[in-house]
Amino acid sequence: MLLEELIQAARGEIEADLLLKNAQVVNVFSGNIHHADVAIHHTRVVGFDSYRARQVIDLEGRYLCPGFLDGHVHLESSMLRVSEFARVVVPQGTTTVIADPHEISNVLGLDGIRYMLESSKYNPLSVYVMLPSCVPATEMETAGSKLTAEDLAAMWRSDWVIGLGEMMNYPGVIFRNWEVLNKIKVAGDRPIDGHAPGLSGRDLCAYIAAGIRSDHECTTAEEAREKLQLGMYIMIREGTTARDLENLLPVVTPNNASRCMFCTDDRHLPDLLNEGHMNFVIRKAIRLGLDPITAIQMATINTARYFGLRDKGGIGPGLRADLVVFDDLHELNVQMVFRGGQLVAKDGMLLPPKEKPQDVPLRSSMNINWQKTGDLKLPAQGTKAKVIGAIPGSLVTESLLEEVKVEDGLAVADVERDILKMAVIERHLASGNVGLGFVKGLGLKRGALGSSVAHDSHNLVLVGTNDKDMLLAAHEIEHMRGGLVVVADGHVLASLPLPIAGLMSESPFEEVNEKLQALLAAAHELGSPLHDPFMSLSFLALPVIPSLKLTDKGLVDVTQFRFVPLFED
Repeated sequence: MLLEELIQAARGEIEADLLLKNAQVVNVFSGNIHHADVAIHHTRVVGFDSYRARQVIDLEGRYLCPGFLDGHVHLESSMLRVSEFARVVVPQGTTTVIADPHEISNVLGLDGIRYMLESSKYNPLSVYVMLPSCVPATEMETAGSKLTAEDLAAMWRSDWVIGLGEMMNYPGVIFRNWEVLNKIKVAGDRPIDGHAPGLSGRDLCAYIAAGIRSDHECTTAEEAREKLQLGMYIMIREGTTARDLENLLPVVTPNNASRCMFCTDDRHLPDLLNEGHMNFVIRKAIRLGLDPITAIQMATINTARYFGLRDKGGIGPGLRADLVVFDDLHELNVQMVFRGGQLVAKDGMLLPPKEKPQDVPLRSSMNINWQKTGDLKLPAQGTKAKVIGAIPGSLVTESLLEEVKVEDGLAVADVERDILKMAVIERHLASGNVGLGFVKGLGLKRGALGSSVAHDSHNLVLVGTNDKDMLLAAHEIEHMRGGLVVVADGHVLASLPLPIAGLMSESPFEEVNEKLQALLAAAHELGSPLHDPFMSLSFLALPVIPSLKLTDKGLVDVTQFRFVPLFED
């Protein structure tokens, strides 16, 4: 679009393309709601007035606000390819996401980043990318790739790459690891996202001094207040396992709200369908007492400003016409969604796109050395063992010390005390690495669960009551080229293939959801009381969030950032 034409349309010298009449405009700049007609030409808003237009839509007094932005999301956690993710979230009002392809990069490296960029084309969802800063996340696990600052250099040229993703290796920052610092330096003045749970005092100051400006890992109000006072932007996360909104919302005041924004981080498909995406987060914040306009600002203009997306996040002349129409300021029942001035969703359904999203081929990511992997048997080497204590609704785990159940000299699961066997099998380099341990809190009474979604390196993670079912689960995952599985008594009860890097499905979201529901039902039938045991399972191998985790290389005490022995005398 020519600049001259935009100016002509704003002055009313030529017809605008679209006029949205009788709107209650949620103005995130002035912080009020005002009645107006909104004129759009090509992809941009041009003014508030009764312009001549080729098309007129009467909103009949309904609310009009900017399209919602998710400030930090791993699209892979939905287990959907980008086009299917868009089918779910765009009708709910999300028009832009800031994606960190950290998960697929840990499996496929630069090929994974390119896949996410290419498969995001021709979708009714703007997908901006923060380049993964921690591939691998640590040296305490085996990832499928290692990305240096030099490896990422070519990616910075893309218009859709806008910053450096969450810097999980905060010890690498504060102790000045040269590879970590090099990635920060080449990011220049672009946004750098943080990931520093529990970091405080001088170490936090050092972390921020390196140029890291946001954090989405706050779980307490005290932690969020300290980070705000030191100049960080706070992303309040409401995902599937990590739900921090209720704890952090008291921190938000009229004086600091502009430095707060919403994100989902990791949100599973059933919650996207049953609760919603950013519309759900805004709605919940309002129900918890946040001013509705402030809540909308935290999902629109605040996010756009932090990431430097100067043409997004608000409704005003020259800004991109990403817009949401809804009828109730508290319930946010989304009725229409516009992206770039085009109606892309109506009454909960995505309209057929003008251009079909691309299918981007990827190689298989399953490479397991079964000869070296063995049978998962664990010789008892002490009377007590360190046990991972799973905490419902949290990524944090406890470090427990429990008596070991021993049979024929082998340490085994103790179902009566809810102490299950756990294994992490390396699947990238055929190293044969296997980490063995125990976990408490998943509640299985029989059978096993398995997944190729295991943050952050996404090796196979297995939990079960016996070795045979755990091995069967592992082989089934390999056969599917990745996925989730529930096994009991030597039979596969439910499964979901995830052939895209072992993380995402090639199927429509309806089919994925159906299989997910069958998986959850099967897991619950085996005794797990958790809302989503697979989401909890996927974080038990993540050695960057306290306190005890298991990787393919062994048991990790995250608070000490070192391997620790499983058994104690």
